Amino acid sequence: MKTEDLIAALAADNETRAAPMSRAFALDLGAGFIVSVAFFFAALGVRDTFFASLGDPRFLFKFVFSLSMAASGFVLAWRLARPGADARRAVNAVAIAPALIVAACVAEMAVTPSSLWAERMIGHNAVHCLTLIPLMALAPLVGLFAALRHGAPGDGRHAGAAAALASAGLSATLYAMNCADDSPFFLAVWYVIAAAIVVIAGWLAGGRWLRW
Repeated sequence: MKTEDLIAALAADNETRAAPMSRAFALDLGAGFIVSVAFFFAALGVRDTFFASLGDPRFLFKFVFSLSMAASGFVLAWRLARPGADARRAVNAVAIAPALIVAACVAEMAVTPSSLWAERMIGHNAVHCLTLIPLMALAPLVGLFAALRHGAPGDGRHAGAAAALASAGLSATLYAMNCADDSPFFLAVWYVIAAAIVVIAGWLAGGRWLRW
C-alpha cells in the first residue's frame, strides 16, 4: 500500500470513530440531564418569584456562573477524551467561572453595606444547596462517564473531574431556578463547595472507571 493511501485510510478511520463518540456525548449526557430535569420539576420546581426575578441582575448572574462551569467542564472533558489531545485552552477556560464570581463579589461589596455581607453569605438554603446540587449532578455525571468510555482518556482522574465540573454546572443551573438566595456571596461559598464535592467525587471515580 502506498504511503498516501495509508494516510488516507487512517484519516478515514479516525473520522468514523469520532462520530460515534460525538453521538455518545450528546445522547449519554442528554439522557442524564433529562433525569435531573425530571427530578427537579417533580421534587422542587421553579420558585414562585421566578418570572419576576428575571429583571434582577443577581438572579440572572447565577445562570451565567453555573452555565460557565458547565460549558468549561464539558469542553475540557471532550478534549481529555482523547489521549494526547491539546487541552491547554480548555483548562484555561475553567478559570472563567471563578473569575466571574470574584468580580461579582467585588461588585456586591461595592453596593451592599458590610453589615449585610455575612447574612447574604449564609443565606437561607445552604443545606439544600449542598445536598441538591451534588444529587442532581449524579445522573449527568454518569452519562458523561459513559460517553468518556467511548474515548480513551489519557488521565482518568482529570477527565472525571472535568466531567464532574460540567455536571455540577448543569445541576447548579437547575437548582438556581428554585434557590431563593441570589447574592454572589452565597454562590461563592455554597455553590462552590457543592461543585467541589462533585468534582472531587468525579476525580476519584475517574481514576477507577476511566482507566484504559
